[in-house]
Amino acid sequence: MYSFALLEPECYYLIRENENKKINLIQVKLVTDHCMYIMHYGKAITLRWQKKEDPIADIIELLDDEAAKHWKEIYYSEDAYYEEDDD
Repeated sequence: MYSFALLEPECYYLIRENENKKINLIQVKLVTDHCMYIMHYGKAITLRWQKKEDPIADIIELLDDEAAKHWKEIYYSEDAYYEEDDD
């Protein structure tokens, strides 16, 4: 079991917070003595404080900036949300 304390600022990670949860893309935005401000990428981008000691089931991968940028372009493009009408 890992913790948020292992994550570095301004880095993108693929993590699984709990054993039975889906994989999420996150970015560490700010680190304080006891907490971290984390950006979660999903249907909507959310920001939240996380205690450093909070557990993470799995840190799957550290993504470089280019891979994260490419994923965001694919996931948040208009084509990802709208289907063509077959009139």
